[in-house]
Amino acid sequence: MDPQKLEQPKVWNFEGSHRLRLADLFRLSLRVFRVRPLRTFLTILGISLGIGTVLFLVSLGYGLQYILIGKLAATEDSLITLEAFYPSESNLSIAAKEVDAISGLADASEVSPVAELTGEVKILNLTGLVLARVVRSNYFRLSGIKPDSGSAFTEGQSGVIVSNTTLKLLNLKEDESSLGKEVSLKIFYELGEDPLVKSEVKSTQIDNPLKIVGIVSDEFQPPFLIVPFEQLPQKPSAYQRIYIKAKDIDKVEILRDKLIEKGLLISARLDLVNQAKKILTIITVVLGVFGVTALLVSAIGMFNTMIIGFLERIFEVGIMKSIGASVQDIRNLFLMESLIMGFLGGVGGILVGILSGEAFNLGLNFLAKYLGGKPVQLFIYPPQFLVFIVVISAFVGIASGFWPARRAAQLSPKQAFKNK
Repeated sequence: MDPQKLEQPKVWNFEGSHRLRLADLFRLSLRVFRVRPLRTFLTILGISLGIGTVLFLVSLGYGLQYILIGKLAATEDSLITLEAFYPSESNLSIAAKEVDAISGLADASEVSPVAELTGEVKILNLTGLVLARVVRSNYFRLSGIKPDSGSAFTEGQSGVIVSNTTLKLLNLKEDESSLGKEVSLKIFYELGEDPLVKSEVKSTQIDNPLKIVGIVSDEFQPPFLIVPFEQLPQKPSAYQRIYIKAKDIDKVEILRDKLIEKGLLISARLDLVNQAKKILTIITVVLGVFGVTALLVSAIGMFNTMIIGFLERIFEVGIMKSIGASVQDIRNLFLMESLIMGFLGGVGGILVGILSGEAFNLGLNFLAKYLGGKPVQLFIYPPQFLVFIVVISAFVGIASGFWPARRAAQLSPKQAFKNK
């Protein structure tokens, strides 16, 4: 047999400066998975649980932000729209000429007045009194209000949007099966144009039955419905509130000041969104702190593993130094091991966090469906946060292995063989 064909023993490659190559460091670091598989697996599992807890709690905070802010700012236009109305104790309403004056403001680009009138709704032999909101088609876009079922009506479209409490009043099912049903509507309003002067109240019957095109779920308000402005045979003489869209976000404050000068109270969704963001950011930070606490516990466990690994490998370190391994080689070897375990812990933590979040969300949606609620996506996982999680887990690995790596690097062959 040719001696040259015999398998040569594995020799680790040292460069001229007696530094192990990166590939050699990586292969040597993987030995820990073969020599101590159970301990290594449990260490990675501990990091994964800590990282998974961080991801679970922070993604819950992101999900709560998305749900709440999505409810507050259903449309982009609603963020730069102001809702104006007189104080309820003043018993004042906004006259039609005031609407024209507000729409003519230089900083306003669009208005949508809302008249709130008493209405009588009827289906078959059932009749009930409701609050009728008479609006233009741009009301939904400026107010940010959307039907929970069905759709909003467009300009020139006939139909009516009802609340779930109105459906209950009419003995109709509070779900999509009520869409398409026709109701008759009678509106009561004052004939005078001056809101300060009481005038005669008369009723008008809308000629054609109105088809239910949308449903709004709101248990905290009395029965109401939203009817298109075009369906009324006579224009309302006064309005209870008006939505004014600013030309851009920089004009919101200027427009607010002008409306306040007119004695109107102002509500802005932009303020609500900003306040909600601040509150939810605090909640997310608090949840993150709890998650980081779990991560610190798992990091202490990894540090303990690395210390035990160093104590068990003192003789091995002495042999490596005796055959030419440098201080940097020994230090980098321990750091590479801890880096690999930290990185794998981060990847495992992402899997643990996403799987636990989706399992919790599935159970929550199953319960919501059973109780008649709507499914929600309670957990959101931003890609940049997932990358950050992996980087943090790798950093935790390096930090946990730094002290054992330093101790191993400073150990002389004499001390290693003596301790053995």
